[in-house]
Amino acid sequence: MDRFHALKVFVKVAELKGFAAAARDLNMSPPTVTRMVSMLEDSLGLRLFVRTTRSVMLTDSGQRFFEDARRILADLEEAERAAVGSYTEPTGEISVTASVLFGRMFVTPILGEFLDLYPKLSARTLYVDRVVNLIDEGLDVGIRIGNLADSSLMAVRCGTVRQVAFASRKYLDQYGEPDTPDDLSCHAIINSTALNASAQWHFQRGRKTVTKRMSPRISMNTNDAVIELALQGHGVGRLLSYQVAPYIADGRLKTVLKSYEPPEVPIHLVHQEGRTVSAKVRTFVDFAVGRLKSDPLLVGNKTQVQKQD
Repeated sequence: MDRFHALKVFVKVAELKGFAAAARDLNMSPPTVTRMVSMLEDSLGLRLFVRTTRSVMLTDSGQRFFEDARRILADLEEAERAAVGSYTEPTGEISVTASVLFGRMFVTPILGEFLDLYPKLSARTLYVDRVVNLIDEGLDVGIRIGNLADSSLMAVRCGTVRQVAFASRKYLDQYGEPDTPDDLSCHAIINSTALNASAQWHFQRGRKTVTKRMSPRISMNTNDAVIELALQGHGVGRLLSYQVAPYIADGRLKTVLKSYEPPEVPIHLVHQEGRTVSAKVRTFVDFAVGRLKSDPLLVGNKTQVQKQD
């Protein structure tokens, strides 16, 4: 049995959830596909699929083997590309994930420039306000804001942002500007629940950390909505500095409690390490880091590359 070919057949059956569909996709006969999967199961000594007349589902062991097999095939494909010199020019599809607002403000224009430079590339984005597992989602690159959890990813620090409290000038003219975090109890609070943000707001004065539990007048699940309500003069919001920077710059919003802002949080660009990094990922990482570091809204320090152990 050709193990490499058997792996390809198995992965295709798992992806398409059917032997007949895999056979059509691979231009093989259904009996041949069934026989190859059976031979693979015999050689492994375990059952990979639960077969019924209506469905084909992976067993628990099959799911684990599917993830390993898919990774092995991807590594082999990269090795083949490297051998024939495809690492000299980026080709294929680059997939990137970021939070919704960061993606719109920063990643989208970066991707536009990048694709203009490399016409053989295409791109796919996943902008969501949650932390995405790159491996599970089949993504190449992610932008992380905040301290990183341990993982096997490579991380390049490319900037920092800070949490800021803000309100419209109309609101502050009517209700006054808070001087301390305690004063927020007298204000209407617009709280963001994006990325599971809580109603506990942390502040810092010198070395002292102050935590205030807010009683929001309204909680909103997108940061865009928080900004819109603040622009209309309905209360005090709190987001990351880059998210409100355009409105601070044009005077429609004003930051408050500046002397109580907590320490800055880092921005990292993360990607899978692997034994080889494809040209598209390596080139995009270098390009994106350069653009992010030079953006005045992301007051990043010196670039640092780290391995997340």
